Amino acid sequence: MTPKSRTDLYAAIRRDYRAGLGKRALMRKYGVGHPTVQKALESAWPQPRKKLPPRPTRLDPFKSLVDEMLRADLVAPRKQRHTAKRVFDRLVDEHRADGISYGMVRAYVAVRRGEIRAEAGHGSAEVFVAQSHRPGQEAEVDFGDVTVRLAGQTVVCSLFSLRLSYSGKAVHRVFATSGQEAFLEGHVHAFSVLGGVPRGKVRYDNLKAAVAKVIGFARERQENARWLAFREHYGVDSFYCRPGLTGAHEKGGVEGDIGRFRRNHFVPVPEVGSLAELNTLVEQWDEEDDRRRIRMRPRTVGEYFAVEQPLLAPLPGEVFDAGQVIETRVDRHSRVWARAGFYSVPVRYIERRVRIVLHANELAVYDGTTEIARHERLVAKAGERLELDHYLEALLRKPGALPGATALEQARQAGRFTPIHDAWWAAARKARGDKKGTKALIEVLLLHRRIPHEHLVAGLAASLRVGALTADAVALEARKAAESDDAPTQEPEGPSSVTSLTERRLAHLPPDRRPLPSPAAYDQLLHRRPAADKESMP
Repeated sequence: MTPKSRTDLYAAIRRDYRAGLGKRALMRKYGVGHPTVQKALESAWPQPRKKLPPRPTRLDPFKSLVDEMLRADLVAPRKQRHTAKRVFDRLVDEHRADGISYGMVRAYVAVRRGEIRAEAGHGSAEVFVAQSHRPGQEAEVDFGDVTVRLAGQTVVCSLFSLRLSYSGKAVHRVFATSGQEAFLEGHVHAFSVLGGVPRGKVRYDNLKAAVAKVIGFARERQENARWLAFREHYGVDSFYCRPGLTGAHEKGGVEGDIGRFRRNHFVPVPEVGSLAELNTLVEQWDEEDDRRRIRMRPRTVGEYFAVEQPLLAPLPGEVFDAGQVIETRVDRHSRVWARAGFYSVPVRYIERRVRIVLHANELAVYDGTTEIARHERLVAKAGERLELDHYLEALLRKPGALPGATALEQARQAGRFTPIHDAWWAAARKARGDKKGTKALIEVLLLHRRIPHEHLVAGLAASLRVGALTADAVALEARKAAESDDAPTQEPEGPSSVTSLTERRLAHLPPDRRPLPSPAAYDQLLHRRPAADKESMP
């Protein structure tokens, strides 16, 4: 059998030579010359082939010119250095190098640029040094952008990530923005999930939520007052990376984690109804990632975290309130302005001063200590989030404003104003006219405040079928739907019978243990006649 490689050929020749086969016989058997047999007997490992000298190319006469351009780049501004394309263009325009191609120049520049830097003593552009981390000591924090389909619209949200450097355990959270309230709430959520706080440095970018001012080129920073209070509450020791791209390499663990998490869990783009629903998925993904291994580590992330978790600093007794308080006035459209968006409140608070507690994904509006509205945060700037219920009292006085109301359109998009509402409204206007039919619908919408949505929709459908287009009829049918949901589902064993409403109510009352009434106590009130009067009677 003919050997498949030169190493196999040498091994076969040496084996046959030891068995007594002569050199001439080996030459005839394997079809090789004497030098090959001699080399195989001298060494079991074939000598590498000699490299052929490089062939001359049409670029050779111009290589010295390219080297001069690259040497000039050593002292040129970083953004005004030669690219391979610029080198090619100069050779063609200034030196009539018509016989060369751009591929020749690009290949030569890619190799020669680094050699020229090394010859000049500049060394390599960047050096990365491997790091080791002790358990429970260090962590890294960063934000990244993610695109999601939120309630049917494509929006860009902010993905918060806090990653422990030793175990690689990361906690993620999606927020509408990357503002300070999201920055603080992300920390609160992450520390709650981890069950502790890193005892050593936590690395950050110079983001505005934490840093008010970068002082010179040193590591000194003027921190935001609210962030400083948060750090003192949880005992966080912050470390701020250098500004720009070079600082990103100082927290490469969380930079890579955001990219990995985005590629593995946000492809394809997730479609959710709310950020709360999306964050429920994110928590599940974090638990699944505990079973993965990082590079060549022998154990999973979850196993390393089990070692690290007891070494974290304990959480404080109270949770830091990350919400931001804003005082403002309600405008004539019954809206308040908060962080690049309008939010509705009930119309009775128009021109009143109210207090907004702003969280990362929602906000609440207060009149004194009474909460008057709560909304999910807007993702897009200059948007509006209007609740139809807030305008119903005004619409009773102005029913003609309902068909084109922005709050009505948003209620339709959110699914709270259903096609059954539209069908009932159309029937009511046809039977009673536009004004009275619209007022009847508004009275029905007011019922949503005390009747669950699904029962009221069932009441609308039932009243529409029988043609009873009044709010009272809808309320009656909605109560019937609620009672049918509350009734026991088990079928009776005997024949079906009709039970009166009185008997049904008495069946739910406790047993009456009082004695039955007796008229004996009233006998003393009877008038007793004298005996003489009885004898004189005929």
